[in-house]
Amino acid sequence: MLSALGLSLGQLADRRILRVLGKSALVTLALFVVLGALGWWGLDTAFIASGLRDDLASGAQTLRVLIAGVIVLIGVWLLFRLVAIAVVQFFADEVVAAVEARHYPALAATARPLGWRAEARQALRGLVRSVLWNLAALPVAVVLLVTGLGPALVFFLVNAVLLGRELTEMVRLRHRDAAGTPAAAPPAWQRLLLGGTVAGLLAVPFINLVAPVIGAATATHLVLRRHAEVSNVGGVSDAP
Repeated sequence: MLSALGLSLGQLADRRILRVLGKSALVTLALFVVLGALGWWGLDTAFIASGLRDDLASGAQTLRVLIAGVIVLIGVWLLFRLVAIAVVQFFADEVVAAVEARHYPALAATARPLGWRAEARQALRGLVRSVLWNLAALPVAVVLLVTGLGPALVFFLVNAVLLGRELTEMVRLRHRDAAGTPAAAPPAWQRLLLGGTVAGLLAVPFINLVAPVIGAATATHLVLRRHAEVSNVGGVSDAP
């Protein structure tokens, strides 16, 4: 896991990786600008409809802006990891292909790209799955509110499991066999460690824009090493 992460960090300067970083960061930020604006407008409209208007209460507009702003910021923080991973999944093939070309040329030759439609479906499925699992974890988090750290730990664990699955699955699908069966998955502990690492990076401002790409590259190393081991395929390299 550590060697895979190190190789991924070492390839961040690769032009192909930089292109994906640029595109994914721009798309992610653009989505949040749109979602934030819509969220603020919707909340402001709801507050006005509920009676929080300037003609009824002094300073109502300022109060609406403050409340809506806080709610939007909390929403952005909660949704960031879900949207960022979904966006990277859409560009996943480019990240995986760059890692394959540099470190796994033999496996790169047999890869089967998904195509943008399949990538979009995969990203949407992953997003829906993440939302549903986080909603399912919400009651447990509420019960653990009295512990202080309980809710944060619950959501961290849930998202670590989800991220480990989503990041490795998009690589496995590129190396599916003729029957459509994805390549073998890395051990569960590696997927959990991968997901936990990426979940932690996603909580750090600015680094969270790079974290999904680092996760995708690291997942590529883990999946292809496992695939090569199971399939007895040569051409696996740890060279930087």
